[in-house]
Amino acid sequence: MTEDARAARRPDPANIADRAQPHDNTVERAVLAAMLREPATCVDVVIEHFRDPEVFYSHVHRTIFEAIIELHNDPKLKVDLISVANRLKTMEKLDAIGGEVFLAELYTSIATVVNLDAWCQILRKYATLRRMIDVCSESLLKCYDSDADAAQLVEQIETDIFKVRSEENTNSIVEIKDTIEQEFHALYDLLDGKTEVGIPTGYTQLDKYTGGLKAGEMFVLAARPSIGKTSLALNVIRNLVLPTRSPHPRKVAFFSLEMTEGQIARRLLCTEAGISESVFWNKTFQSSDLTKLTGAVSAFQKAKLFIDPTGGITIAELRAKARRLKMKEDIDAIVIDYLQLMHADGRTDNRQQEVGEISGGIKALAKDLKIPVLVLAQLNREVDKSNAPAGLRPKLAHLRESGTIEQDADIVTFLHRNRDDAKEINDPNQSVKAEWIVEKNRNGRTGVIELNFFPTRMEFLPAAPYDEEDCPQ
Repeated sequence: MTEDARAARRPDPANIADRAQPHDNTVERAVLAAMLREPATCVDVVIEHFRDPEVFYSHVHRTIFEAIIELHNDPKLKVDLISVANRLKTMEKLDAIGGEVFLAELYTSIATVVNLDAWCQILRKYATLRRMIDVCSESLLKCYDSDADAAQLVEQIETDIFKVRSEENTNSIVEIKDTIEQEFHALYDLLDGKTEVGIPTGYTQLDKYTGGLKAGEMFVLAARPSIGKTSLALNVIRNLVLPTRSPHPRKVAFFSLEMTEGQIARRLLCTEAGISESVFWNKTFQSSDLTKLTGAVSAFQKAKLFIDPTGGITIAELRAKARRLKMKEDIDAIVIDYLQLMHADGRTDNRQQEVGEISGGIKALAKDLKIPVLVLAQLNREVDKSNAPAGLRPKLAHLRESGTIEQDADIVTFLHRNRDDAKEINDPNQSVKAEWIVEKNRNGRTGVIELNFFPTRMEFLPAAPYDEEDCPQ
C-alpha cells in the first residue's frame, strides 16, 4: 500500500474531535435518580464503583453528583431532593443544571434501583473508553513534537495506557465465608502437590528454602566476576523452559546485557548436550557428540525463551519490552543479566542513586506484571582483597551499590566458590565445589545449598540428593 493510500484511510483528526465521546445519558440519569430515591444505600454503592465525578460525561450530571457526595460526606445533613436543590443553589449552579424541575424529573425517571450495580458498570466502561481516547489524543500531540525523546515517549505512553488499565480494576469487599473454603482447598492443593507456591527452579533444596520463584518477587543472584552467575541463571532458565526438564514448561524473557543471542544459544545447547564449547574451537568434536547436540537442538525448539541482548538497556526500555511480552506471550518469569549494567531513565552523576532507581524499577515491574524477576548482580571487590580471609563468603554488605538492592529484593542469594579450582579442569565429568547461599529471604529460611560445578560444560548440579533433615528450621 502506498503512502498516499495509507493517508487516505487515516481518520480526519478534526472529524474525530467533533464526535461525542462514548456515553449514555439515560444510564447516567438512572444512577443519579437511584442516589436521590434511596440515598441510605445507593450513595455508598455508587461511591464504591466510582472514584471521581469524571465517570459522568454530562457536566450537568457531574455537578449533581458532586452536590450529592458533598451532602453525603457531611454527618449533619441528609441527601434528599430538597437538600440537593438547596446545595446546588448555594453553589450557584441550580439554574445551570435546569432548576428544581429537572431534579424532579430526574427523581421520577426510574421505577426501581435493583439494577444500580449494572448501571454503574456501564458508566465505568464508557469512562474507561473516554480515558483511553484522552490518552491516545495526548500521545498523538506528543508524537508531533520533534524535540521529544522517542524512547521516553514510548515508555510514557505505555505507562499511561497501563494506568488506565489498572484503574479499571477495582476490588470488591467480600465476606470471609465466601472465600475461606476456596482458600482452604488452595492450601490443600499445595500440600497435595497439585499447585505450586512458586515456579520450581529445578534445584530442590533451594525451592524448599524459597518456595521457588514467586509471582511479584524480586530474586537476586549475586557473585564476583567469573564465578558462574550467568551459567547458573542459564541452568535455571533451562529447567524452566524445557519440556524435558519440567512437567509444566514456562515462558521466560531473558534480558542479557553482556552476551549476544548467539552466545546464549551456544551456551544453552552445549550445557544441555553435556559437551564443552571448546571442542568446536580446538577441532576435538567427536561423532558421538553429534547425537547429544541434535537432541539438545530438538529440546530447545519446543522451548518458549525470548532473548533480548540490548546492551546498556534502561529500566524504561526494559519495562516497555517486558509489558509487551506479557501481553503478547503471557511470559511467566523474567531474568536480567545483570543489574549494574543497566541505566536509569534520568541522567545522574550519583551511581548509587541510579542503581536505586533501577532496583526499585525492577521490583515495581515484578509487582505490576505479577511474575517473578530473577536479576543477577555484581559484588564489590571486598571479597577479592588480598587481606580478605581465605574462603570468605559474600555478605549483603558486599553487594555493589548495595543499599537499595538489599531493600527492594525479596530474596538475595550468592554464588560462591574458589575461582582457581576450575582453572586446570578439562574433563567434562570433573567438578569443583560451589555454594548457593540464601542470605536474605523475606518469607522463608536462609541457609547454604551445596553444588557441584562442571566448568567445561558450565553446569551446576546439586552436590547430593536433597534430604529434608539437612534443611535447617
